[in-house]
Amino acid sequence: MSTLDARVYCGDDGHWAGPLPGRAYVPLLGGPLDGQLFDITGWSRDERAVGALLITDRGLFGPGGRALYKPSEADPDGPFHWDSDTP
Repeated sequence: MSTLDARVYCGDDGHWAGPLPGRAYVPLLGGPLDGQLFDITGWSRDERAVGALLITDRGLFGPGGRALYKPSEADPDGPFHWDSDTP
């Protein structure tokens, strides 16, 4: 799948969007949001290192649950990998 065909994470409001020019995205790998892109435009290196806790109804805790995605220590500028689900 090309970047232009990928869906961008927008929460679980039912709205799907494609990537926009001039924005920075990382792919989400594994877990309930696998294959989506996440917009990190304007994020600092420190913010990227922490990752993101994303709302999803597809995780272990259903509607209102969250999935933690973060970069690997070996590749801090790479994709965000699924770490865990949390209520």
